Amino acid sequence: MNVVHLNYSDSIGGAARAAHRIHHAVRGVGVNSTLRVNRATLSDPTVVGPATAPGRLLAKARRILATPWQSLLKGGSPGLHSPACIPSGWASRLNASATDLVHLHWINCEMMSIADIGRLTKPVVWTLHDMWAFSGAEHYTEGHRYRDGYSAANRPPRESGFDLDRWTWRRKQRHWQRPFEIVTPSRWLAGCVEQSALMRDWPVTVIPNPIDTDVWRPVDKQHARQLLNLPPEAPILLFGALGGDEDPRKGFDLLRDALQHLRGRSKGKELNGLELVVFGQLAPSHETPLGFPVRHTGYLHDDEKLRLLYSAADAVAVPSRLETFGQTASEAHACATPVVAFNTGGLADIVAHRETGYLAKPFDAQDLAAGIEWVLGAKTAGPNLNAAARERTCRLWDSRVVGRHYADVYARTMAIG
Repeated sequence: MNVVHLNYSDSIGGAARAAHRIHHAVRGVGVNSTLRVNRATLSDPTVVGPATAPGRLLAKARRILATPWQSLLKGGSPGLHSPACIPSGWASRLNASATDLVHLHWINCEMMSIADIGRLTKPVVWTLHDMWAFSGAEHYTEGHRYRDGYSAANRPPRESGFDLDRWTWRRKQRHWQRPFEIVTPSRWLAGCVEQSALMRDWPVTVIPNPIDTDVWRPVDKQHARQLLNLPPEAPILLFGALGGDEDPRKGFDLLRDALQHLRGRSKGKELNGLELVVFGQLAPSHETPLGFPVRHTGYLHDDEKLRLLYSAADAVAVPSRLETFGQTASEAHACATPVVAFNTGGLADIVAHRETGYLAKPFDAQDLAAGIEWVLGAKTAGPNLNAAARERTCRLWDSRVVGRHYADVYARTMAIG
C-alpha cells in the first residue's frame, strides 16, 4: 500500500512532530509511506519538501497572501485563523499519482485550500491535531458555533467586521460532500467531532499519537542532572511549551498561581529546595518572582537534550487549558517521569490519576499545587509513579502499537473506496 502524508512542516510544532512520528510508525508495520511537506527541516529521505527554490517561494507566498484576511475579523477568538482559500494544486497532483491513500494532517498556512481538500478523489484518512477541520477559520474555540453551525444569529457579540469564521465554515460545508475517515488522538477531540454540525456523521476513530519507546527512554536521573548541570538532590519541576508563557492555552499563569500557593508550604521536605526548569523560551527580561528558583533552557531542537531534561525532573507540569493530546506529557511518561496536569482535553487520556501522575480539577490552581506536592511526596513514600508511567507509554503509545492501529484504519478505508 502506498500512502502519502501531508503536513505543513516535518518538525516545527506539535502537529509536525506527531505527523512525522505517525508516518514512521506506519512504515514500521510495512506501509510504504512518504511525508510531503511545504517546509522541510529534517535530514530524512522519506520526507519530501518543495524540490526547487521557486517551489519553496511559492509555498511561502501562499501563506503570506492569506495573512490579510485575519485582519478583517475584529474581536474574534485569539490564536491562529486559517481561511484556506488559495488554490495549491495538491489535489490534482495527488489524484494523478500512484498513491493508494492520502493521509492528511495539519495542512494549514495555505498548504491546501478548502476546495483542494474537497477535490481529492483518492481514499482519505485525516488525523486532526486541533479543531480547525470542523470549526470556522479558528484552530481552537470555546464557543458552540462548531456544534450549531455558523450563522449570523450565533455570532459572538464581541466580534465585528467580516465574519471570517462563518465564511470559512460555509465553504467547508459546500466543498466537503464526501465524508473522510477521521482520526483523533484523544477521546475529547473525537467527542468534539461527533458533536460538530459539519462532521457529526463522519466516521471517527481514536488513535493516540505514537512515540518510539526505543528512543524515548529513561536516563539515570543523577547522570542526566550532571550532564545538564542541575542540582543533584533538589526537587525539580519541569514546564515546557513553544513560546513558554506567551501562549495562554498552555496555562503558565495557572502554574504560577499554583506555585504561589506552595510558597508558604516550602518548609515541607517535598518542596525543600524546589526549582522550576522552563524549556521552550529564553529567560524574560522582567520575570515575576515565583518564590522558587527558575532556570530557562531556551528553545530545544535536540530530542536527546529533551530526553535528558525529562529524565532529570521529578515531575513535569502540563497546566494547559486545552490540549488535543499532550505530547509533552507522553514524552515525559516515556522517560518514566510523572505528570501533573488538569483533567481536561487529551491530557485526561494520558495521565492515570494517582497512578502515573495527578489530574487536578480544571482549572483550579490550588488543586494543581496539591498535585505537585503529592507527586513530589510520592517520590520517596508512595506508589511507583515512574515505573507506571513508562509501562503505560509502552502499552498504549509505542510506535508499533499505534502503527498497527493505523494500518487497520487504512485497510478499512481502502475497502470502502
